[in-house]
Amino acid sequence: MPKTIMPQPAFEFHPLTADRWSDFEKLFGPKGAYGGCWCMWWRISRKEFEQQQGDGNRRAMKQLVASGQVPGILAYSACSSSGEPSGEPIGWCSVAPRSCFASLNRSRVLKKLDETPVWSIVCFYIDKSHRGEGLSLALIKAVLEYVRQQGGQVVEAYPTLPKEKRLPPFSSYMGLRSTYEQAGFVEVARPSKSKVIMRFYLE
Repeated sequence: MPKTIMPQPAFEFHPLTADRWSDFEKLFGPKGAYGGCWCMWWRISRKEFEQQQGDGNRRAMKQLVASGQVPGILAYSACSSSGEPSGEPIGWCSVAPRSCFASLNRSRVLKKLDETPVWSIVCFYIDKSHRGEGLSLALIKAVLEYVRQQGGQVVEAYPTLPKEKRLPPFSSYMGLRSTYEQAGFVEVARPSKSKVIMRFYLE
C-alpha cells in the first residue's frame, strides 16, 4: 500500500485507495466534479466518456481504485475552524504514469515529446470553500513526494495559458503555469497558443 504523505500546515494528503473511496465521492459530489467527469476525461476515449458520463464514469473510477491502482492524491483539511482535527476531503490532484491516460496519449496537441517515462498531472479539483488557500501548490508538492516514493523521475504538467487575467475553474482544471513555476517546474514545450508543457525533474 502507498505510504501516507507527510502533511503540510493546515492540510494532509493521502493517495486515493479503496478505503478512501467514500471521501473521493464526498468531494466530487453528485455531479462528479465537472459534468459527470469523475476524473475519467483523460483515461478513456471521448466516445466512451460520452457514453458513460455521470454514473458510468463514477463506476469506472471506482473499479479502477478497487483494482489497486492509485489515480491521484486526496487533500484533507487537517483542522476545522475550531482547531479540532477535521479529516474533511477538500481537494484532489490526478497523477499517474502517462501510459494510464489513453486520451492524453492520443492528443495531437499534448502528444509525447520524447521517450522519457513521465508521470502526468492531468486534473485538480478544489472544494469551493477552500479555493484561494494555496491548496493547489500544496497538492503539487505532495504529488512530487508521492511520485518520488514510487520511483518516478520526471513529472509532467499541461497548464492552460489564460487569454484574460484569470481562468475560470473549469478552464484551469489542469493547473496554472504560475503555480507550477512556484513548485519548480520548467517549460519544455509550447505546442499551441493556449497550452504549455512543463516538467519537474526529481533527483
